[in-house]
Amino acid sequence: MFFILSKALLFLITPVFWLGLAILGALFLKNEVWKKRMKWTSIGLFVFFSNSVIFSMFCGLWEVPGTKIKDVKKHDVAIVLGGMSDYNNDLDELTIYRQADRIFQAITLYKTGKVKKILISGDSGYITDRGLHEARQMKSILVKWGFPPEDILTEEISKNTHENAQESAKLLKKHPELKSYILVTSGTHMKRSLACFKKEGLKCTPFSTDLLTNQTWSFHWDQYIIPSMDNFSYWNKLIKEMVGYIAYSMAGYI
Repeated sequence: MFFILSKALLFLITPVFWLGLAILGALFLKNEVWKKRMKWTSIGLFVFFSNSVIFSMFCGLWEVPGTKIKDVKKHDVAIVLGGMSDYNNDLDELTIYRQADRIFQAITLYKTGKVKKILISGDSGYITDRGLHEARQMKSILVKWGFPPEDILTEEISKNTHENAQESAKLLKKHPELKSYILVTSGTHMKRSLACFKKEGLKCTPFSTDLLTNQTWSFHWDQYIIPSMDNFSYWNKLIKEMVGYIAYSMAGYI
């Protein structure tokens, strides 16, 4: 129920939803005072949520910073959380999102000898079956690329971060030889993920990927003044993680 409810109500916390309400108010409210307020509110919301510098400032307060590969100590396994791809049923193949940086970085950790094995955690985050069985399908691709099957572990049950941690912990108990873990997921997702894995008794080293924050604060001039619609999507992810962390805390998952 928690999983279904969180998916169904997700749109209520998106800036696009708030902006849409303000625009509707500006267009259809009869009261001239409130009509004017909604007009300026919609302009303010658009300017705020479309600005790249503003987003980076706020995201930096939440996102767990990244680490250079050369600075990573050796671990036994990289735990890669799902939510990085979709499934194209017409072509019978995975299609990747920006979050696929997770598996790209995990491969780099493996190829550079920083980890011995990769554990891919997650089946599908959809409420209904859309053909996505991410861990199994991603392993199939890696094996086709020449990775030894025994070096790619999969947890193929979980549908959310809480279950990622639960099911990964169960799997790792079957592999007592694997004692040190790097957790590989998006920078915005890392805080909630670390808390979930800690709750299950797994102490992980964070390795953040697909970072949205400009950690060096070296912005280009256009990022200060030119709106970017991509930022609405980034804000969705950031707000979802903040609300998700609170919800997980209330549910006792962290």
